[in-house]
Amino acid sequence: MPVNGSSSNGSAPPESPAGAPPHVVIIGAGFGGLQAAKALRRSPVEVTLVDRNNYHKFQPLLYEVAMAGLEPDDIAHNVRDIFRNDDNIRFRMGTVTGIDTQNQRIELDNGFIAYDYLIVAGGAEVNYFGVAGAQEHAFPLKNVTDAVNLRHHTLRQFERYDRLRQESPDTIPDGMLNFVLVGGGPTGVEMSGALVELFDTLDRDYPDFDVRDHARVILLEMQDALLQGYDDSLQDYTRRTLEDRGVEIETGTTVERVGADAVTLADGSRIPTHTLIWAAGVQASPLADLLGAEQTRSGQVVVSDTLALPTHDNVFVVGDMAAMERDETSDWLPQVAQVAIQSGEHAAEQIRNNVQGRTRTAFSYSDYGQMATIGRNAAVAELAGGLKFKGIIAWLMWVVIHIAKLVGFRNRASVFMDWIYNYFTYKRHARLILDSEHAPKEAESPAAPVA
Repeated sequence: MPVNGSSSNGSAPPESPAGAPPHVVIIGAGFGGLQAAKALRRSPVEVTLVDRNNYHKFQPLLYEVAMAGLEPDDIAHNVRDIFRNDDNIRFRMGTVTGIDTQNQRIELDNGFIAYDYLIVAGGAEVNYFGVAGAQEHAFPLKNVTDAVNLRHHTLRQFERYDRLRQESPDTIPDGMLNFVLVGGGPTGVEMSGALVELFDTLDRDYPDFDVRDHARVILLEMQDALLQGYDDSLQDYTRRTLEDRGVEIETGTTVERVGADAVTLADGSRIPTHTLIWAAGVQASPLADLLGAEQTRSGQVVVSDTLALPTHDNVFVVGDMAAMERDETSDWLPQVAQVAIQSGEHAAEQIRNNVQGRTRTAFSYSDYGQMATIGRNAAVAELAGGLKFKGIIAWLMWVVIHIAKLVGFRNRASVFMDWIYNYFTYKRHARLILDSEHAPKEAESPAAPVA
């Protein structure tokens, strides 16, 4: 449906001083922000892309970094390098501390930037749903540092266990090698599968004890099945495959409290663990609160059908931060990469329409399907049109698509070679503990992640 491209007060589109091209500021170098910047290449605008990190991360593969399958630089790419040949795109590293829609500027921890158009693509953060102790003791998996911290902690647990087993076995803490995951969505499923595969590698690193006999992976899910939203047959296949590989699965289970050495469930039962991985859900970035707009319960900003704020049509919100209607039922689109990519491109297109005097258009999402990997030779895929795949065919599809979606030839080549190495050697080679100097003392809570 066509939408009027003029500003909310009826004035012409904003112009930068002295006849300069309109200045577009994009907050966030994730999937949505990066795609918006790419879509504005060689457009009659100047673009400044802002992020607190100087890299774009490929979030779907964070679990591979956490489980020693890949190195951080395999899934991250320097933002300046991505746009090195684009004369109209600049990068600014900084943390956004305020958004002044009235005066059209964003405030950073190191200055401010004025804009004519703004695209807010700050992504999402972990949602702990108010569970006591979860934020203090659980390991999230949203950023590269989260993945690296989890990898270091996991490997250190085995080192410490091996030492205690030899020196003073009576002092080994209960549940030291219990790895509990909360959330049976794609992240929880993929992490569970990767953990048991890591155990196979570590079994050869520690010949004095059987890793598989001492380490446990426990996956907790509040709903009655894993991978909610997938076809029942794919949900059943996922559960059977994980259980066959040694993952203990408890569905219909709610976490009530998380401590440094155990997780307590709603029924009062207690699972001892020093490693609780939180994969239960997300909420919009706190940047959403800075816009002063209507928000959903999960913090997402309610936008118009062009993805602009209803009150400021030169401000667009995309990706995980935006509440975009799926259809006439008013369901919101899911917080997944494809929504972020398509919405980022659409927001950029609306800015081009404005600048070039064309009418804006409403956002329409194309759902290509969903997929999740379970581990070696096992995955599930549900594509547009109802096509369903599972097993090695779905796994090969998952591998090809994820390599193709990585930014940069070096990243794609590196991940491909790492996966080939892992596949034929049954080894995860990135098993380095690099933070020993800053590691917490053993007397302290071993489950507390580094902020």
